Amino acid sequence: MAAYPQPTGGASLLLSFRLQNKTFLIVGSGALAASRAFSALEANSTVIVVARGGLDAACDELRWRAQQGQLSILDLDALPSSSDSSEDRDRDAEVLDAFISASGGVSLVCVTDTVLGSSSLSHRSRASATKIARLCKARNIPVNITDMPELCDFSFMSSHRVVDAETGSSSPLQIAVTTNGQGCRLAGRLKREIVSKLPKETGGAVVQVGRLRSLAKASEAGVEEISGEDNEESGVSTPNRPVPQRSQGETESERARRRMKWVAQVSEYWPLQKLAALTEKEMASMLDDEGYLSSSLADPSGQEHAVAHANRSVHGLEVSPRRGRIFLVGSGPGHPSLLTVATRTALTKLADLVLSDKLVPAAVLAVIPPTVEVRIARKFPGNADGAQNELMEAAVDAARRGLTVVRLKQGDPSVYGRAGEEVLYFRAHGFEPVVVPGVSSVLAGPTFASIPVTQRGAAESFVVCTGVGRQGKLVKLPGYERSRTLVILMGVARLPEVLETLQTESGEPANRRNGTAYPANTPIALIERASMPDQRVIVSTLRDIVAALDSVGEQRPPGMLVVGWTILSLWGEGDMSVLDEGASTKDEERLKKWLGNQLWRVSDGLSADWAEW
Repeated sequence: MAAYPQPTGGASLLLSFRLQNKTFLIVGSGALAASRAFSALEANSTVIVVARGGLDAACDELRWRAQQGQLSILDLDALPSSSDSSEDRDRDAEVLDAFISASGGVSLVCVTDTVLGSSSLSHRSRASATKIARLCKARNIPVNITDMPELCDFSFMSSHRVVDAETGSSSPLQIAVTTNGQGCRLAGRLKREIVSKLPKETGGAVVQVGRLRSLAKASEAGVEEISGEDNEESGVSTPNRPVPQRSQGETESERARRRMKWVAQVSEYWPLQKLAALTEKEMASMLDDEGYLSSSLADPSGQEHAVAHANRSVHGLEVSPRRGRIFLVGSGPGHPSLLTVATRTALTKLADLVLSDKLVPAAVLAVIPPTVEVRIARKFPGNADGAQNELMEAAVDAARRGLTVVRLKQGDPSVYGRAGEEVLYFRAHGFEPVVVPGVSSVLAGPTFASIPVTQRGAAESFVVCTGVGRQGKLVKLPGYERSRTLVILMGVARLPEVLETLQTESGEPANRRNGTAYPANTPIALIERASMPDQRVIVSTLRDIVAALDSVGEQRPPGMLVVGWTILSLWGEGDMSVLDEGASTKDEERLKKWLGNQLWRVSDGLSADWAEW
């Protein structure tokens, strides 16, 4: 049975509460109480502040909000008590108990007048705070007591509400950080660091995706809620599930499900800048399979500028437009520093129109001048052929208008990039494209994961294949050779089928393999977003890789699989002995040394030295 990761205590269960029409009771009326009140108001909560001295003793912000009708402030001394205690602090718990009973329900309680540094007249003692905590627990009301974490049921994270740069108003996106009580000021600093690195379009992207999501769920019969795996937030481990195409006789339910899958794909792949700039017309066009988006990523006048540039002559006379050109260029594995000089030149100095694959990251698209129109393919699972045709037709149409078209592909255009199909299509329509090679992820991906595809003593050769054939068909995979590395592109979404084909001894799955079955203990690496700052590498064996992927969360496309003993070559002290005579008898010992007591390992991010590039 698989050994799943052991939980490490000390963390918080991070939740986002919906407090609409719920009552939030705050004890205390200082600056911290005002901050808690503002957070609760933004969550649409009914806020009641209870403090000694009431409105007159409250801070300026709370008094202003009370005057605006945003919250209520009550004098703790004026409230009735269920006890006759003579000490003010001793009777506070009883006062609150009576108030909660009479109020008809309180959802959360926050005590702020225990904050360190308060004056002796206003500072609440631990004994008084403990009584209030016990009262809340007896009533099953979650409570937070400032500076006394042992009495708290919940804590406040250092949070930030992201602003929509286009409108200047708050977006639905909130960023929050917690150190679990180990450093509140540090949490605030880390929050600022994170927020400062978010693109300015982030807030607008969330707003527009929300509108797109609502449009996707809408039907002529009203709004239909989608649940389970049809919901774009269902947490399915891989987003590369095929998107069904619109069909004759499609029901409203089927239509909503198809559209929600489009939302998931767009949210996963398209740059934030593009998402933030979505128009209602573009949303409707995309969701109804009426064509991919055709607007510029930046300057909306870019196309007009490009056409005017293409049509003008040195004498300013009206002449026939110059003949356009088409470039097929590779963007490399993802990091913009891996663009070749030729590719960067085509993007920055030659292009009038860029037709980009969906997996080209925003960092690469960012090198394109804002005057150049950029279109992003809708080449999602289940729509690849249709989107491919759209892009080729768009390239020919633009070239006929005299534009220079750059067809931007991930990795190298000729390595599972359909370059051959496009070359023949463009040639048949009168254009001989210029093919510009790119750094292929076949080699770069394993290298960034510290896996040499060939290595003396570990791998004498390597073979590259795809996990999915034309129109989604299964392909034949190569058989097992201990001295060979197998690199599989586009296979993560079909990982169970790939593993079955590789390991099955006989029968139908074995017929999809040319050669010997792979031992279950063969090392495998799943490399995601190679060369990017959020690169992740999951290493395990064929036997346990599915459980590993399920355990570490959602897949991060694009991903690739590397299978073979060379994966151990550069791990720790390295292992160059797997091809020695009799080495296979020590494989279990070798795996034990490699993985330790675990069944898989996960490495997040790039090396510090590479990250500086």
